[in-house]
Amino acid sequence: MPRIVTAACARIAAAAALATLVLGTHSAAEEGNRRVPLNRDEATLSFAPLVAKVAPAVVNIFARKLVRDPGVPPAFGDAGLWRLFSDAFLFGYGARERIENSLGSGVIVQADGIVVTNQHVIEDAQGIFIGLADDRIFPAEIVISDRRSDIAVLRIAVVGETLPFLEFGDSDRLKVGDIVVAIGNPFGIGQSVTTGIVSGLARSVLGVGDLRFFIQTDAAINPGNSGGALIAADGRLVGINTAIFARAGGSIGIGFAVPVNIVRTMVESAVAGRPLVRPWIGLSGRRVPPPLAMLMGFGRPTGVLVTGVYEGGPAAEAGVELGDIVLAIDDFGVDDFATLRYRIATRRVGDAARLSVIRAGRRLAIDVPLVAPPDAPPRQETWLSGIHPLSGARVASLSPAYAEELGLDSAIAGVAVLEVRPGSAAARLGLHGGDVIRFFDAAPLRTVADLRAIVPPPLKPWRLILNRGGEDLVITGG
Repeated sequence: MPRIVTAACARIAAAAALATLVLGTHSAAEEGNRRVPLNRDEATLSFAPLVAKVAPAVVNIFARKLVRDPGVPPAFGDAGLWRLFSDAFLFGYGARERIENSLGSGVIVQADGIVVTNQHVIEDAQGIFIGLADDRIFPAEIVISDRRSDIAVLRIAVVGETLPFLEFGDSDRLKVGDIVVAIGNPFGIGQSVTTGIVSGLARSVLGVGDLRFFIQTDAAINPGNSGGALIAADGRLVGINTAIFARAGGSIGIGFAVPVNIVRTMVESAVAGRPLVRPWIGLSGRRVPPPLAMLMGFGRPTGVLVTGVYEGGPAAEAGVELGDIVLAIDDFGVDDFATLRYRIATRRVGDAARLSVIRAGRRLAIDVPLVAPPDAPPRQETWLSGIHPLSGARVASLSPAYAEELGLDSAIAGVAVLEVRPGSAAARLGLHGGDVIRFFDAAPLRTVADLRAIVPPPLKPWRLILNRGGEDLVITGG
């Protein structure tokens, strides 16, 4: 069966040699000049000048990780074969703990040593080293590591020199069919270049990050390419290669990259020394259902139906209401909630977003300020125990900021279920980690104190209303 795998961290047992490419010149192409080749000469034009210019800014990233795995490494499934080779490796396979070196790719985006890669490349790393195209190796420090976007910003210390770097493009200008170039270090064999086209935009890929808004390309991307560059025909960076859809771990022509417009906001925060805080408007929704789209006279389902507005949040204060249909944000159309979240995430706290809304057949423009998600009420993480009907659940008061961290709906209030002990009262009721408990009978639950105070009526049924994966569910007890 096909599966999504991160296209990174090819495991290596010995230090890999760093690759180099020839330097060259920069070419430029404007959007209006897009066209197919007109003759044989044009069809045989080379990418060599473009690659020669941009390749030195793509680097190798070595991450040393402490791994607890007493088993035989996947590459040596036969135990006898492993024993034959074991003396050749220095990383302690077969021990209770071992050091694993993982290899990924990265992109220099500023001449003073700011590097972008995937978060999963450097996650849990005990040490990080960056290898440049000229064979030099530098230690690196993590400035920002963000699981939601699967992007990390690193810094290497360089003194008195200017490193080659890639300029940011505008991923919002990409169109399906545009030519792109992918550069990275697949399987640790050395820096490699592949070409292809943009196969799709705004792809939602489950299990990869939390923003779920990706550029799809058929340029070959394989393990080790993670964190590498996806480059447009003008030589600018438009994406960070992140994942592939694969049957057996190799490329079948379906790769995904994080749009550079998300990366840019993270680099700006890193350079300014600010913590990464994404804007919040206190709104949630879902794709407009086809029957409603037909009733509205849409040619196809489009827009986001507002299903949640956080009380006192920016959207509520600006006048957004339940049942509104958001068609666009700042003139960018939105067809689902993932796209809406992405459009907000590419903006800055303190800006305002203009929402194009349909309400009762009327078109409205609503300006919503973008603020940092509030971290109130206090989280109060607690294990429920004793005779409580939800005994065995670890819960926390859910603030918008905490909901953003957990990847939950930040426009609803309630108590988050973080963990459930197997066999407990909470497990028998069917609670899952990630549930948000909103009501006990008709009483709203906003904090852990509210939840701990509930007393089920004796010999009478009661019910919990909770949100799971965007859907409200009812669980009964008593």
